[in-house]
Amino acid sequence: MSLRLAKPALPGDWKGLVVLCAANSWDSVKFADQHMAEALAKIVPVLYVDPAISVLSPLRRPELRAGLTKPRLRLLAPNLARLTPVVLPGPERPGMAAVTTAIVRRAQRKAVEALLGQGGRPRAVIGVSALVRTLGTCHEELKVYWAQDDFVGGALLFGTSAGRIADGERRLAASADVIVASSPTVADSWRARGRETTLIPFGADAERFAATDETPVPEDVVLKGPIAGFVGHLGDRIELSMLEAVAETGTSLLLVGPRHPRFELKRMEGLLARTNVQWTGPKPFEELPGYLRTIDVGLVPYADTAFNRGSFPLKTLEYLSAGRGVVASDLPAIRWLTDQSEDLIRVETDPAAYAATVVKWLEDPRPEAEVARRRAFAAEHSWQRRAEAFAELLGVVPASR
Repeated sequence: MSLRLAKPALPGDWKGLVVLCAANSWDSVKFADQHMAEALAKIVPVLYVDPAISVLSPLRRPELRAGLTKPRLRLLAPNLARLTPVVLPGPERPGMAAVTTAIVRRAQRKAVEALLGQGGRPRAVIGVSALVRTLGTCHEELKVYWAQDDFVGGALLFGTSAGRIADGERRLAASADVIVASSPTVADSWRARGRETTLIPFGADAERFAATDETPVPEDVVLKGPIAGFVGHLGDRIELSMLEAVAETGTSLLLVGPRHPRFELKRMEGLLARTNVQWTGPKPFEELPGYLRTIDVGLVPYADTAFNRGSFPLKTLEYLSAGRGVVASDLPAIRWLTDQSEDLIRVETDPAAYAATVVKWLEDPRPEAEVARRRAFAAEHSWQRRAEAFAELLGVVPASR
């Protein structure tokens, strides 16, 4: 029998703990999970649980190597702890997912016991994965399914079957007390199935990006202004014809972010060969304000796919936080924002019209009053506001300082 701990394994008061079982490793590109965890930790204690990794995971994703060498349970910041479950190779493959789930559930129980003591119950566990389901592991008071995207619509992007994802989602939702959706489309989907669903969209690090124009300009940007820019992953989710159309006008086009090695190889090579186009490669999240400083208009050129219709593009609000106008393709999440933002975001569906709107806006991209309006709007959609909405739904109270 394990002994009741006299004090938590990590410093701090962990009463009211919220366990966030994330879709993304803390060491990966900063996405919604990390942002929400940081913002929630200003209100309540949070345990961030990485997706399970194996000793082979760093061969494909080197950034995960640190998760194998550091303590499995460790403190990231006041009120914010991190757990990295280590499992067998192929953690989500058919036949292995059940083994992975058992290992992760055990690691999660032990971590919660280390923080709360034997018998301690978290206020809530938030689950994302449809394949490694851990709701109910820790006898939590509230089980929450955070439906971040249309994962069934994006099954091919993740290299798994839509049927397997759909079955996992049904089981995950059935085990949850509460469903939170990150996009209007996903929220409507679950409501249509008879489940009460709360819409809490993704947010923006408004404070960080509000300082964009005081950030040093990166030395590697060589394009002449004005510049239209895209920050994000260059892959199958992008409507490449929109970027090509912008480039064909002669507009300076800056691309910041990773590029999928098999995405439209010839077309991408042609685009990047243009003298008015520059690709910087991936950059750390902390350096993005500098690159946004060089951009005059932000681009959200997403393709019209099931997965994208169920997504909430983070960069839209980040561009606005930086004071930049946005030209976006027509997606439900974009329309949700435009319903509230008047003309801060311009929506086009045709590549030629998309490019023409970009060119027109670059004639006078940053009027002082408009910059202030954009930043004020984004501040209303900050990650801290989103975390406050999440905390209210969970019924938690601010953590003691």
